[in-house]
Amino acid sequence: MQSYRLISSSPQETARLAALLGRFLTAGCVVCLAGELGTGKTCLAQGIARGLGVPEDVYVTSPSFAVINEYLGRLPLFHVDLYRIEDPAELEGIGFEEIVYGDAVVVIEWADKFVDVLPEERLEIFLSFLDNDSRAITLTPLGPRARELAEQYLTAAHEPHVA
Repeated sequence: MQSYRLISSSPQETARLAALLGRFLTAGCVVCLAGELGTGKTCLAQGIARGLGVPEDVYVTSPSFAVINEYLGRLPLFHVDLYRIEDPAELEGIGFEEIVYGDAVVVIEWADKFVDVLPEERLEIFLSFLDNDSRAITLTPLGPRARELAEQYLTAAHEPHVA
């Protein structure tokens, strides 16, 4: 499994890179975000929403308490936050399976908490601190569709560093 590493020097650059990714996402894509608290998972989700055409006047917020927020762009976007979920059985009550196997784009924060319930075909993104503003963004595509998505995106993002 090949991973790719991008470096972001600011939250604005993270949002820009994420918006570019959002332009390549298609119906049924699942993007799984992981990384320490404060690394920029919500910033990445916000950028993806903009790339999917969610209007600028719609505030994209982390659904930590709601667990799932839905936004409308060129495709529906479900933004899921698993931070407060303690047991995978809780996912049944929120319709998680229907969401991740549906036709919307799904972005899942804290996806690494419940890897066993994630679809096999997905794009994993791990964010890590380099310093106060800079982040390493590591993309790991799982499955042929995710690999094709990652290749298209990385070509557009200009010469990624292979991890």
